[in-house]
Amino acid sequence: MLPSQVKRLFDEAPAHYAEEHFWLFRDFKAALNRGEIRAAEPDAAAKSGWRANAWVKKGILLGFRMGAIADMSIDASKQPFFDKSTYPVRAFAASDGVRIVPGGSSIRDGSYIGRGVICMPPMFVNVGAYVGEGTMIDSHALVGSCAQVGCNCHISAGSQIGGVLEPVGALPVIIEDEVLVGGNSGVYEGTVVKRRAVLGTGTILNRSIPVYDLVRDAIYTATETEPLVIPEGAIVVPGSRAVSHPSGRKWGLSLQTAVIVKYRDAKTDARVRFEDLLR
Repeated sequence: MLPSQVKRLFDEAPAHYAEEHFWLFRDFKAALNRGEIRAAEPDAAAKSGWRANAWVKKGILLGFRMGAIADMSIDASKQPFFDKSTYPVRAFAASDGVRIVPGGSSIRDGSYIGRGVICMPPMFVNVGAYVGEGTMIDSHALVGSCAQVGCNCHISAGSQIGGVLEPVGALPVIIEDEVLVGGNSGVYEGTVVKRRAVLGTGTILNRSIPVYDLVRDAIYTATETEPLVIPEGAIVVPGSRAVSHPSGRKWGLSLQTAVIVKYRDAKTDARVRFEDLLR
């Protein structure tokens, strides 16, 4: 019922939005907050293991269309805030079991934040995002619109988990369970990072940057129809590759890439486990 109503309201926009439309959107947003609906979800039949839910993305975009600019300032004279009335800051209670450490973090309404999640200031979670239980989002980190982050992950300081809201059929960024994203890393353009992978500090992953697997003698890239997929348990670090163009060779230029140098083992697990002391 909800999917068909949302799709109809998105595809057949009325001349003006009535109260019944706003109640529909409130129900939709509440389901996002509870994690009952998601912008993307696991799909064993898909090559990447995931599929986008276009109707959910339509519902999120519908909220921007329906909302009007509203004053959301706590103290307008000191720090004014204005945003769409449909997307205020999400409300939490202590019973939700989420740690939001004081210092300027913000979580937009319409996102799922699981129990045991730790939010270190300042960080931001955008609408449509899903953050699984026990994950830590460190200082200056971003979880973009519709990004899906699994359980017991660590999104380190300064990391960017890019959002993919449009086009509605495009897969957002996926970070599966127990992934460690190192500081100042960036994961963009629908990349899928499989469970227990580790991204070293400063690693950038997107549709344009190939990933060289030294262990399996393979190269991973995105295609027109499929995202870049980082294998389960891979340890990925920043790297470079020589430019083959004659001018590039003459000038000694190289391009950014990413390199899988090993796969997780007991030593890696011991290093990652140190963060448990912070929980």
